[in-house]
Amino acid sequence: MAKFDQAEGLRRMLAEPKPRVLTFLSALRDDDKGGTLVNLAASLARQGNQVLMVDARATQDSIGAWLNARHDRTLLDVAKQQRTMQEAIKVVASGLSVTMLSNETVAPSGLSLETGRRLSRVFDVIVSRSDLVIVDSDLDASDTFPLNSLDDSEIVIQVSADPAQIKAAYGLIKRVSNRLGRREFGILVSGATESEARLVFANMSQAASRYLALPLYFIGHVPEDEHVKKAANLGRSVIDAFPLARASLAFAGLAEKLALSARSTLRLEGIAELGVGLGI
Repeated sequence: MAKFDQAEGLRRMLAEPKPRVLTFLSALRDDDKGGTLVNLAASLARQGNQVLMVDARATQDSIGAWLNARHDRTLLDVAKQQRTMQEAIKVVASGLSVTMLSNETVAPSGLSLETGRRLSRVFDVIVSRSDLVIVDSDLDASDTFPLNSLDDSEIVIQVSADPAQIKAAYGLIKRVSNRLGRREFGILVSGATESEARLVFANMSQAASRYLALPLYFIGHVPEDEHVKKAANLGRSVIDAFPLARASLAFAGLAEKLALSARSTLRLEGIAELGVGLGI
């Protein structure tokens, strides 16, 4: 009986959904990328999720700047035992927090082995306390993420219908896959109608499958909407300032789908050609 109880407990433990870590790479302009991520996170939090945003870029347009995060209170400082975890995480609103990975771009090769391990452990701790983690990231010159732990996260590529940005997004996919090997990539299309977004996805999916043997899945789209910039000028999310705007409805839909799949213990394969997401 004891062995049965232990086995049953192990099955229950393994069945519990793990926090979902989404690492975003973008072919968009920096300000468009930051605005999309902040509005998506705000929508997720508004629906009752515990969302942590991690700024791994530390630029003037990254999410830390959008949310006025302290650059002198970072996860790297926690790893070096110079700050507490509480000091490094800023609570923005109910269910929504933000933190800086460091006060400048950090490459794994630039840290000592022990510091890198400590930083990874700190990251794992804050991930375990969240439902979803949204990471604003870039690739360095050697095509690595600022934190090795991000290699195991879900990678989402932000793109628009602009041909130059589509080419840049495809380049990002190729760079990551050249280093990490075959894996899935999510595609989020901004500033486009649904039909335009699905056409962008279909073309990218076909090219990735044909030339890289990589599967892509469709996260969704956000339409062009002047209310996004109006809300940003007010220092608010679009879903808060203009809840009935087209962009607000799109962000709410994206948040609902992401949260639903995050709570699911089973990620189902979608049909890539039709733009059906994994569990979305």
